[in-house]
Amino acid sequence: MTNNPIGVFDSGVGGLSVYQAIRKHLPNENIVYFADSAYAPYGKLPKESLHKRCQYIAEFFLKHNAKAMVIACNTATALMADWLRAEYDLPIIAIEPAIKPAAALTRTGHIGVFATENTLDSTRYQRLVAQFARDVSIHQAACHGFVEQVEAGELDSPKTMQLINDYLQPFLNYKVDTLVLGCTHYPFLAKSIKKAAGASPLKLLDTADAVSLQLTRVLATNDLFNNEPHQQDRFYTSSDATIAQPVFTKLLGHKIKVLEG
Repeated sequence: MTNNPIGVFDSGVGGLSVYQAIRKHLPNENIVYFADSAYAPYGKLPKESLHKRCQYIAEFFLKHNAKAMVIACNTATALMADWLRAEYDLPIIAIEPAIKPAAALTRTGHIGVFATENTLDSTRYQRLVAQFARDVSIHQAACHGFVEQVEAGELDSPKTMQLINDYLQPFLNYKVDTLVLGCTHYPFLAKSIKKAAGASPLKLLDTADAVSLQLTRVLATNDLFNNEPHQQDRFYTSSDATIAQPVFTKLLGHKIKVLEG
């Protein structure tokens, strides 16, 4: 069982930012990645529909004999993590926005959060803010269009830069110096966000590394480390694989074969 794969999923290609962190921290592990791009963004999906998609993906991973599952999507974590953990008997690691480190790092007392609407409206997110951001001013934006631009592989196109400027400038006007990237698609826009920020000393935070380290701890606790050499990672999409494959390749920097699942 120890050489069984780890299942990693997101509403689309955004979770590849988490995949990269896992690949870095756990080089021996085999990964099955599922991009639910046909239903992206989850931030706009009704909860009932999101429930059905998470159930489908969890069953998909079980068919692939996954030994653990990583929810590489803040929206799915916010709305479905508790249900998935209650329903499935395997270790589940879930990503959350970096509210706590952002509150500790800010020097101006103003932190920003870019996330999806469903994440920002969730009880789980509100608890994070209440617990860790009581002493700072928090500015948040549901960044409509960001996920779609990353799904299209448009990381720095004129349209993408305009969207970033529209959401970022009000934050800079409020002296935000620490920005939480509360959706796993958004780290792929980090260079463009920094470019849009110009000379502003803006720190960008995501939790991909934190998730991979938590996964490491969980595998150790359950004696699930793969002690054999890495074999292969498999990538699946719920959309058209011929459209998804060049985007996967662009984001990861090397040719990727994507299958439909």
